[in-house]
Amino acid sequence: MTAAAPKGMHLAAHFPGVNNTTVWSDPRSRSQIEFSSFEHLARTAERGLFDFFFLAEGLRLREHKGLIHDLDVVGRPESLTVLSALAAVTERIGLAATVNTTFNEPYELARRFATLDHLSAGRAAWNAVTSSDAFTGENFRRGGYLDRSERYTRAAEFVATARELWDSWTPEGAPRPVAHRGRHFTVEGEFTVPRSPQGHPVVIQAGDSPEGRDFAASAADIVFTRHGTLEAGRAFYADVKGRLAAHGREPDELKVMPGVTFVLGDTDAEAEERAVAIRRRQVSPQNAIAALEQVWGRDLSGYDPDGPLPASDPDPGAELVRGRVRQGDPLAVAARWRALSREKGLSIRQTVIEATGRQSFIGSPATVAAQLTEYVAAGAADGFILVPHLTPGGLDDFVDLVVPLLQERGVFRRAYTGSTLRSHLGLAEPVWKG
Repeated sequence: MTAAAPKGMHLAAHFPGVNNTTVWSDPRSRSQIEFSSFEHLARTAERGLFDFFFLAEGLRLREHKGLIHDLDVVGRPESLTVLSALAAVTERIGLAATVNTTFNEPYELARRFATLDHLSAGRAAWNAVTSSDAFTGENFRRGGYLDRSERYTRAAEFVATARELWDSWTPEGAPRPVAHRGRHFTVEGEFTVPRSPQGHPVVIQAGDSPEGRDFAASAADIVFTRHGTLEAGRAFYADVKGRLAAHGREPDELKVMPGVTFVLGDTDAEAEERAVAIRRRQVSPQNAIAALEQVWGRDLSGYDPDGPLPASDPDPGAELVRGRVRQGDPLAVAARWRALSREKGLSIRQTVIEATGRQSFIGSPATVAAQLTEYVAAGAADGFILVPHLTPGGLDDFVDLVVPLLQERGVFRRAYTGSTLRSHLGLAEPVWKG
């Protein structure tokens, strides 16, 4: 009896852009908006045979205590424009844009993604996100109009309507009229773009609430998650995959890909040292206090970052920060942080460093390759969206040092075998529903 082949792994690259992961002070850090930065990271990912290159979205600069948040001052270019340019300088890698379903309309957005799919010969993907944030909505005609309870209802109808539009041309190239009447959208007319090379652009979803998981199970091809431990990853994986049957789908029709960071070194010890140094640069004393204020909802500028956490409780209704979602119930978050601080004797800054760190794979290239393989084999992920801490060269070492080891293990491709993103992911072309 022969041993079963190891489960294959999917990899994608997230452009660091504007977030707490980026180490701005590193001399190797470059522009977040110059096209050369996007091109370098996308070409590196394609050289590494990654499935896709992923861009986030920012529709408004966040505010902290009435001022523009420091990490937003460089801005964030519009994703579909950037990806359209990248389509001309890449050949195989998928091109994924985050675009909001709250502040767009299905016809226009379906047209833009179908266009990118044609320009790229079938490599487009859409990370469909939602928002009920009135602060962000102030930049739009109907700012703040959507109740939070309606965001996934609108998103589900939005994606379904886009798919109706993509299906309105026959595979032979004949347009058909569109007639959609729903709760949020009424679309009547004819779509202007023929059916795209991969049928539909790939749909990605990133929500983690019960509603978000159901939305992913019903409508997404990829779910982007933040679960950071093997146990949490396995629980999320089993839960989301278990929801697919209710929507008539098979487990392999949805790929679970957590966003992760990594730190490499010649040895595991060297990598651990680098990881500590990177986290201290990501969480400066000023950033530690800002992170604390986001949880507590009040001005804590008088606190010492190297001192203890506040004894007072957070204000759950505070709006000290605008444009950023508060992660969980503030009282529960504060309780976890206090328990962590007591258990390990941590200061404010040390607590923030430990509590806010995203999943990291740390070690020599061989160790990181083994860790990634373990997560996939254990049913915690189908692959990973790598978030480097440097722009644009943060992926270089991973591609040069880790990818060959994954190939030797038999868990990652040695060449692209298809031309579309769906082929990279092992996803069938959608059945035409004209």
